[in-house]
Parts: sequence; structure tokens; C-alpha cells
Amino acid sequence: MVIDGRTRTCGLIGNPVEHTLSPLIQNALANEAGINAVYVPLGVKDGLKKAIEGAYTFGFAGMNVTVPYKRDVLELLSGVDDAAGRIGAVNTLKYTDKGYYGYNTDVTGFVREMEELGLSVAGEDVIVLGAGGASLAVCEGLRQLYVDHIYMLNRSLDKARQLYGDCSDITLLGLDEYDKIPDGGYTCIQCTSVGLPDSADRAAIEDEGFYSRIKAGVDLIYNPSETAFMKRVTFQYPFNYQKDTFAYSILF
Repeated sequence: MVIDGRTRTCGLIGNPVEHTLSPLIQNALANEAGINAVYVPLGVKDGLKKAIEGAYTFGFAGMNVTVPYKRDVLELLSGVDDAAGRIGAVNTLKYTDKGYYGYNTDVTGFVREMEELGLSVAGEDVIVLGAGGASLAVCEGLRQLYVDHIYMLNRSLDKARQLYGDCSDITLLGLDEYDKIPDGGYTCIQCTSVGLPDSADRAAIEDEGFYSRIKAGVDLIYNPSETAFMKRVTFQYPFNYQKDTFAYSILF
């Protein structure tokens, strides 16, 4: 990679960003495609508005947005595409003359990964852990995959109600209320930040009784490659149902 006066700068905004593999992936792709661009991590602990304004002033060609800013960034953009507007969260920004324009590619990525893994949820009830920007996209993707009902477990029920209180296909529960979900074998999508490197030894729910209900797990965290959630799904109850319990980690 050669950086010169014409190199375009892109990056990832979030907190934390130390774990991300996006620079490795994006810079390798740019180099392979012969694109004169560099992609860097942009840790923003606070001051999101100033960060967006600064990136625009410096002419950053585009950015990705991750936890915890996928919703907060909406009010700082010149506009959003239909998917981002419908979902209420953004993960991709593109430079325009009027400011950054937002897109959401999470839904497409999630649906594609589920299909490629052969993990069907059509007509089934599914458990989603977390009620943030990532889960907004996951719920939209699950609907596209014809899920029947979603049980959403979140640490703060007030936050969950603000985002999902009007959704008739979602039942909201606290993390400690999983026993209110009917017995059965469920696919569980892990959308919280618990399990990132700063909490790699923890899972959002650690009670063994919860994992006895899980037949398949998908964790949106990809670094570490095997999270505490995935270990519990894969190894604690490997033969509870007709098919072996298994877990996947996917990259958004």
C-alpha cells in the first residue's frame, strides 16, 4: 500500500474499536482492487457530533458506524436510504456535498449469512439478546426470513420498550426472565456487546438453564472468534435436541 496526496481516507467510528478487523479486511480489499484508499479505526468515546464534523472537514470519503452509535448518528446526517430509515439505524456513511448520507447494510449481511449457513427460522420463534442498533437490523432480517415470533431479552426493559414497544411480533423480557419463554429448542441471535475483548470471558446471560433452550446460536461479535456465548451454546448442551447444538459468529 502506497499513501500519497491522493489517498482517500475511510474509517470505522465506534467505541470500542480496538478489537475490529475491519482495517485489515478493507485495506486488503482496496489493495487487491487497486483503489488508492486507506481505512482506519476511529475510536470515539464521546463527542460524536464533533467527530462526524471533523471527518467531513478532512474529507473522509466514507465511514462505517458500529456500537454504540448506529442510532445516535442519524440526526447528524444529510439523509438516509429507505432501509436505514425503516430500521432506524445506520452502519455506513458516504460523503456528499450536503454532508454524510447514511445506509444500512446490516440486514442484507445478516440475511445472506443465515442463508449461506443454511440456518432456517421460517415459521419458528427466535430469541434475540440485546435491544440496540444491531438488533434493529437483525429483527428486520428475521422478518425477511419469515420468523413467526421474536422473544427479545435486554438488560433495560425501558430502552427495549422505546424501540420495540409497538412491535406486535416481539415479546420484551429482561435478561433474567428467560424462563418466561415456553420450553423448546430456539435459535438465538446474540446482539449485545458483551463478549468483546474487554468482556471476553462473559456472556449476556450465564445461567445454564438458558442454554438448555438453545439449539443454534449466532453471535454478531466476530473478535474473539469464539465468544463465551458461543462456547456455552456449543459445548455445554451439545445433545439436547434432535440435532446437535451449534453456534456461529458472523461479521456485519
